[in-house]
Amino acid sequence: MKLALREVLLAVRRAPLLSALGVVTIAFSLFACGLFGLVAVNIRDALRRVEERVEIRAFIADATPVEAVAAAMGDIAAFPEVAHVDYVSPDSALTRARRELGEFADVFEPGVLPGSIDIRLKPDFRDPRTVKAVAGRVASYTFVDDVRYGEDWVTKLYQLRTIATIVGLVLGVAFAAVATIIIGTTIRMAVLAREREIAIMRLVGATDAFVRLPFLIEGFTKGILGGFLALLLTWIASALIDQALGFPTAFFAPGVAALGVLGGAAIGLVGSAVSVSRHLRRV
Repeated sequence: MKLALREVLLAVRRAPLLSALGVVTIAFSLFACGLFGLVAVNIRDALRRVEERVEIRAFIADATPVEAVAAAMGDIAAFPEVAHVDYVSPDSALTRARRELGEFADVFEPGVLPGSIDIRLKPDFRDPRTVKAVAGRVASYTFVDDVRYGEDWVTKLYQLRTIATIVGLVLGVAFAAVATIIIGTTIRMAVLAREREIAIMRLVGATDAFVRLPFLIEGFTKGILGGFLALLLTWIASALIDQALGFPTAFFAPGVAALGVLGGAAIGLVGSAVSVSRHLRRV
């Protein structure tokens, strides 16, 4: 291992520009993936914030006893899909309507709007089928006049999330594949630049493992450096976007950022292994 590390340092000293080119190529390839990932993260967060507004509203018939409403709320809160249940009195409904629809404030008079039970669902239970099922169970209470949850809106939101997920996976795989090809080509250039050195090492009896090890270490190191540089560039791009938009956008969680850097190291390691193996088969 000590000899392999020395070989890596000698290779960097002999061809610093080629080594720097490898790191920069890995960095920009991962930077392209990082920008796409940044967009995907913000789209996901935006959809999650919109999904948080998915709500079932059950309108209560007039003169319904308070005890019956309280008992029903306790039953509904026990549903496994339900996160939160609120009671909205007629007066509160009137105040909310006047606040949200200020231009029509004069239309709303006391006693016009009924009380309601507002139901929020847990994050994993906001798909159209589950929302419709919960709404049907709530509608079975005798004192519930009507149940509204915006069926068309919930369906379109779920379709949008599904499309965004599929497109994100396809484009993510495509970006990763392109980055791997570019990085592999760059590493192959480094291997070809040391073709004579590899041939001499084989002539003096060096094993394939001995020949591979310096290249694997070099590829791993370049991948790590490229990953950190890509992460820095992505953070700078995120800061510039925040400044341009005037509001903060989401950035990668620490675990995801570390995974990206490790991904760069893995790509550098695999690219080096493949390139050296192909070359050794020809020597």
